[in-house]
Amino acid sequence: MKKLLRSIFWLLLVALIIVIAILILNTVNYASKQAHYDQVDPIAIPEGAISRLSQVVQFPTVGHETSIDTAAFQNINQFMVENYPMVDSLMEPLQINEFSSIYKLRGRNVDLKPILLMGHLDVVPVDEMSMEKWTVPPFSGEIKDGYIWGRGTLDDKIACFGLLEAMELLLQKEFVPERTIYFAFGHDEEVGGKQGAVTIANKFRNENIEFEYIMDEGMLILEKPMTGLDQTTALIGIAEKGYTTLTLTVNLDGGHSSMPPTNTAIGLLSKAISKLESNPFPAKINGATAELFQHVGPEMTMLNKVVFSNLWLFKGILKNKLSETPSTNALIRTTTATTMIRGGVRENVLASQASAKINFRILPGETIETVKAYVKKTIDDDRILISENKENFSNNPSAVSNTDCFGYKVIQRSVKQVKSDVLVAPALMIAATDARHYQGLSDNIYRFLPTQIVKDDLSRIHGIDERISRESYEQIIQIYYQLILNSCK
Repeated sequence: MKKLLRSIFWLLLVALIIVIAILILNTVNYASKQAHYDQVDPIAIPEGAISRLSQVVQFPTVGHETSIDTAAFQNINQFMVENYPMVDSLMEPLQINEFSSIYKLRGRNVDLKPILLMGHLDVVPVDEMSMEKWTVPPFSGEIKDGYIWGRGTLDDKIACFGLLEAMELLLQKEFVPERTIYFAFGHDEEVGGKQGAVTIANKFRNENIEFEYIMDEGMLILEKPMTGLDQTTALIGIAEKGYTTLTLTVNLDGGHSSMPPTNTAIGLLSKAISKLESNPFPAKINGATAELFQHVGPEMTMLNKVVFSNLWLFKGILKNKLSETPSTNALIRTTTATTMIRGGVRENVLASQASAKINFRILPGETIETVKAYVKKTIDDDRILISENKENFSNNPSAVSNTDCFGYKVIQRSVKQVKSDVLVAPALMIAATDARHYQGLSDNIYRFLPTQIVKDDLSRIHGIDERISRESYEQIIQIYYQLILNSCK
């Protein structure tokens, strides 16, 4: 027996030594993926750029599914004509469905594929109940404490007008690109993009245009983006989660509340929702999220480097840790969110019908159909009807774009030339953008808005006190300027 125990001990010791050796070897060989570029001299941003952004915020271009303030959209489009004369005269403008726009600047080399840079002019509405919580009125465009305040300063007028400012500066210097450049500005991204991005994308398809790369809004430059990573990081979205909403419905006989049956419609619906929330979709570290960890892992603290360089051992622990926080949980699984619920007409009447809407943001590798199957299996109750509203916006996850190609590398280079001290890493875009409508027009579609903020400011997007600092807006213009130069010279 002692001999057997001694043998087991030595086997375990050898196994432990081998594991430790593998951990050390993987950590030591965990090389940085950061490219290095010399920082360029900053361009002079005209003071008027700040006041122009302030003015466009004052146009209440709120996106609505049924009706919009047409005067606001007409005014913002007229503002572009009047304030960017070089763009208006030297690029080829085209209005799409009255309020969306395409701009084209022809390149000298017709053999080079064009690029497409995007943004959207519409903004989300402001909840009247929250109006008093705003530091300044949301459509005032007030310049205060070094910030421009109001709707669109983060999502997404800064992209459209940052591009226009950069191009106006380039054209003033008699810039002529080697490759053709397109801008596309939608006017209904916040409500699905049917009149804007969908129509524009279909026009490009009908003309058989294939882009070298496409860049839309998306991920940002974040200061201290995650635990263990203290460096400011530019996160370039190389994929986008899918989106669908399923309706759960229960139909039962109603009746008087004094004689309730064992199961009520609202009770059954509540149990179904509880099952979904208690049994989240499986966590996966793959695709864009795996690429993110490969790029930021070597730049992290030593303990984190050990973990990320040895996922073969620590993947389970890492999944559990990431699942604890909503922002990181969304990177590793299809998420489930109950957003609407309806049932009952009076307090003393049993509901004959109860329904709930469950919103899912779908991880690449899964589909709307696999989500439906998972929901049905998890609820496991034929009394719960599961349906998808085909009229509402719904789409599968995007393809994952390449990081070893011209598009990603030119974005990376442009960021580093303006901000040499930041990291650049691919990432998964967890929200929806107009870029989803452009699938098939390029193999390389990126979602990146080069504005720098702290994590606490993420809640300002679609929230109260949306704002951008003067420095961040000027940085956006600098990076767009460099991106256009690098892409087209």
